[in-house]
Amino acid sequence: MGKVTDFARKVIPCKSCGAVIVAAGTAQRMGGVDKIMADLGGEPLILRTVRGFQATAVISSLCQEAGLDKVRLVVAGGETRQASVRLGLEQLSRGIQLAAIADAARPLVTPQLIDRVVRAAGAYGAAAPAVPVKDTIKVIKDGFALETPARATLRAVQTPQVFDYDVICGALAKAGNTVLTDDCAAVERLGMPVRLVEGEENNFKVTTRQDLLLARAILQEGNP
Repeated sequence: MGKVTDFARKVIPCKSCGAVIVAAGTAQRMGGVDKIMADLGGEPLILRTVRGFQATAVISSLCQEAGLDKVRLVVAGGETRQASVRLGLEQLSRGIQLAAIADAARPLVTPQLIDRVVRAAGAYGAAAPAVPVKDTIKVIKDGFALETPARATLRAVQTPQVFDYDVICGALAKAGNTVLTDDCAAVERLGMPVRLVEGEENNFKVTTRQDLLLARAILQEGNP
């Protein structure tokens, strides 16, 4: 894999982009804690996530009580994450060219990261942030290691993942009930490559109580 490019350094005209923030998960690994409403810096975690999108100029349609005027609509989720994404996509403003799909449980996402991914998607049709894998990865079967992929070729992919609106709608429709690990996988199934841009280590997904403690510690240090 070639060097990840920072698209924030290039002048690429922005296409109109809407965002779907997916927050309908069950949080099974949080021990009964509703992670998206968990306290993070004095407010619900989900508001931290939404603020990242509020603060970037490249998202045109994204709780007015918190002054987040880009939040256009709250949509009830479906039975699966893919179903929730499709329901959200259906509600984006007409004329949107790009759709950003983000995990609500990534509260430290920054406007700069969002900008990079949106601009890359505008140029390539599909883009996502990614960071290098630190640990050695093993392919296993029945509890035994079969092979070790070269770490230099591996990336941990984050959200937001941004796509040409028509492409992601078509890709998810074609995927149907196939279980996918992320939205990029739906587009990859069509044979379309996804451009990876530089992610951020702090843009991790809050999945466990330990993740929540780490996010709180980062905010206390003043280094989101």
